[in-house]
Amino acid sequence: MSDSLRELWLRGIAFNPAAPSDVLIRLLDPAADEAGQLMCAGRDLPDAVIDAALRHPLKGIRRRLAGNQHVDPAKLAPLATDPSGIVRAALADGPRPRPRRVRPLPDDILVTFLTAQDGGEDGMLTEHEITEELSASRQTPLSFYRAMAGHQHPELRARATWRWQSLTPAQREALLDDPDPAVREAAQGSAWELDPEAVEATLPSFGSHGKAFVLGTCALTPALVEQCFADDTVLPLTWNRHTPGYAVARLARHPEAKVREMVAGRPDLGPDLVTALSQDRDQAVRLRVRLHPFLRTWAEYGAVRRVVGHGPDCTCPITEHDPEPSPEWFAACAASEEPVLRRVAASWPGLPAALVETLARDADEEVRIRLACLHPLAPPHLLLDVFVSRPAHRPHLLTLPGFPGTGRTHLIDHPDPEVRALAAADPTLPEPPVEDADESVRRAAAAHPTLTPEVLEALLADPRTAEGAAANPSLPVPRMHALLDRCMNVTTTAAPSGL
Repeated sequence: MSDSLRELWLRGIAFNPAAPSDVLIRLLDPAADEAGQLMCAGRDLPDAVIDAALRHPLKGIRRRLAGNQHVDPAKLAPLATDPSGIVRAALADGPRPRPRRVRPLPDDILVTFLTAQDGGEDGMLTEHEITEELSASRQTPLSFYRAMAGHQHPELRARATWRWQSLTPAQREALLDDPDPAVREAAQGSAWELDPEAVEATLPSFGSHGKAFVLGTCALTPALVEQCFADDTVLPLTWNRHTPGYAVARLARHPEAKVREMVAGRPDLGPDLVTALSQDRDQAVRLRVRLHPFLRTWAEYGAVRRVVGHGPDCTCPITEHDPEPSPEWFAACAASEEPVLRRVAASWPGLPAALVETLARDADEEVRIRLACLHPLAPPHLLLDVFVSRPAHRPHLLTLPGFPGTGRTHLIDHPDPEVRALAAADPTLPEPPVEDADESVRRAAAAHPTLTPEVLEALLADPRTAEGAAANPSLPVPRMHALLDRCMNVTTTAAPSGL
């Protein structure tokens, strides 16, 4: 058995959807090399395998499990108190590469991270470094941030102050008057965001990215607004809800079309400015102000801002937003004659099934793309169409439960090998193309469940198809064990004549 076949068999069995727990647990043995870690990171796993990986002595196994996007995060709770800080940090950091939609961690895991007193026995990281990973991972839901303001643990109440402007006035007042001095100090350290004089004094301490955030979200003094105009750094002012009315009027007359476009959608735009911008010389400005009757609230403004100008290949992270516009508003957008508003409606996962069916046939391609990527009821044929036509969305589409497992055979001669590989995996395909010129297509074809045992044996012996054949769900379980026996117990450089 050559080293190349050994690696291919191990990797194929690791991702064989029919491999039972006892087979997969064998791959956790160090003798399986990297196959066990790849398995723990990259596929759904039976409970018995998860339990074995959670207790595994090698932190590399536990670390890869911590980043598995296919396993229910609740089952990974023990890793939040893992002896290794590296493993804890992997759970806090979440799946890599980062999927567009990140599943939130359960509240109990979040509490464990945010109240930890150490970073693990190995001393590689501090608890603060681990929580920094958590903060950037998008695994904390908005509901948890809101709930922290009233949590019994003072450490969590202090952390709630980090989202100062998302708190209600009553919550902010309570935190400023909290019985715990550390919480009061944290609240006072965040209250500057709504104090114009404090914002002006604090701004110089921020870098360029931080300054843009401050100018786009915080309360501003007249002097700071004037400085933005003098420095030509006014773009963040266009979406800042605290920007004073006189400054909004100046922004509406700004020489840069992008500035006028961004300010044209503000819900606080007066009728005189709406009239003036509707006659603007720039088409994008006129389009944005044409949407103004639909933008009565900042939540509605934000929903449109997240869509305008992003284009059909936008792969921005899919995140929660608070507050969201009303269901009635999204329904009105779905019925609008404006493609931009229909794109907004298609982006909302709560849109009713009847409207989803209508938008799936929309003449605007971006409407259909957004519906396919963002709505759980998007029809399978639409998901397949977008997969074929828009490669940028393929990694995300393949993670969706509604993505079709069949109905793909007509794509078997497609010029794009990634599309042919998808067709080759269709279980209704009569003749899997195991001789295709592309490696990924051969691998998918070799994993086709209709292949006979005789054909499978031949494919297992061929390095071009061995990995796919080892991943074939029709491979008998005793044969899987036999292959593992050869891979993990025998070292040789030549493939024997019978497998």
